[in-house]
Amino acid sequence: MPKQPERTSENSDTEYSATLLQYGSSYGYSAAGTAMGTPARFRRRPRWFAVLWGGLLPLVLLATWQLLSTSGLIPLYRLPTPSSVFLAAIDLSQRGLLWNDVAISAQRVILGFVFGSVSGLIVGAVVGLSRWASLLLSPTIGAFRAVPSLAWVPLLVLYLGINEDSKVLLITIGAFFPVYTTVAGALRHVDHHLVEVGRAYGLKRLNLLLTVQLPAIVPTVVSGLRLALAQSWLFLVAAELIASSIGLGFLLKDSQDNGRIDRLFLAIILLAILGKLTDAVIGVLERFLLRRWT
Repeated sequence: MPKQPERTSENSDTEYSATLLQYGSSYGYSAAGTAMGTPARFRRRPRWFAVLWGGLLPLVLLATWQLLSTSGLIPLYRLPTPSSVFLAAIDLSQRGLLWNDVAISAQRVILGFVFGSVSGLIVGAVVGLSRWASLLLSPTIGAFRAVPSLAWVPLLVLYLGINEDSKVLLITIGAFFPVYTTVAGALRHVDHHLVEVGRAYGLKRLNLLLTVQLPAIVPTVVSGLRLALAQSWLFLVAAELIASSIGLGFLLKDSQDNGRIDRLFLAIILLAILGKLTDAVIGVLERFLLRRWT
C-alpha cells in the first residue's frame, strides 16, 4: 500500500483525489478485478477491419434472404424481397410518415432511458451501500422487476391515458431495473481495500462514492446501461403496439393488420439499426469513462 501523504492544510481535495485515482488504477478499477494484460486474441485491430468483419454476417443474411425470396422456397406473401422492403421505405419517406415514426420512437426511448438510468443509478447506489436500505427495498423492487412489460400497459393507460407520459413512463420502468440491479450488486463487491484507502484520505459518503466506488464499477455500470437501452427498445414496442397512433411499434401493428409484410420487415430492420446505433453511443461513453478512471 502506498505511503499516505501527511494531511496538512496544503493538501487539497483535488490532490487527494488524484493520488487516490492513481492508487485505484493500480488495482485495475474494477469491482470484479481487471486482468493486467490483454490476451493476444483480444488485442486492438484497425477500425476498418472491425467494420469489415462485423458487416460480413449482415451481408450473408441479406444474400440468403434474397435467395429464399426469389427462388420460390418461401412465398412472397411470407417473405418479401429486400428490394420491396426498400421500396416501402422510399414510399413512406416520400409521404413523410417514416421519419415521423423514427423520430417519435427515438425521442420516447431517449427520454425513458435517461429517466430510468438516472433513477436506477440513484436507487442502486442507496441499496448497494446501505444494508438497511437493501433489506427494506430489495424484496419489493425484485417483485416489481418480475412483472412483464405488457402487464404495465393497461395500468398506465388507465391512470395516464394514451399519451406520451404513459409511453415514456413505461420505458423508464424498463430502463430502471437493469441499471439498478447491476449498480446495487457491483457496489456490494467493490474491493474493500479501495474503500479503506478512500476513507484514509478523508473521503466521506458522497465524495467516497463519486471518487472511489463508482469509478471502481465503471465496466459494470456500462453493461447495465447497455441492458437498459435494449430494455428501452423492448418496452417502446410494447407501448406502441397497444396504445399509439405513431411510431415504429405502431408501424408494426398497422402493417400486420393491413397485410403489409414489406412494411413489417422494414419496421423490424429499423428497430435493429436504431438499437445498434444507440448502443454504439454507449460504447463511446464507455471508452471515455475508462480513459477517465483507469
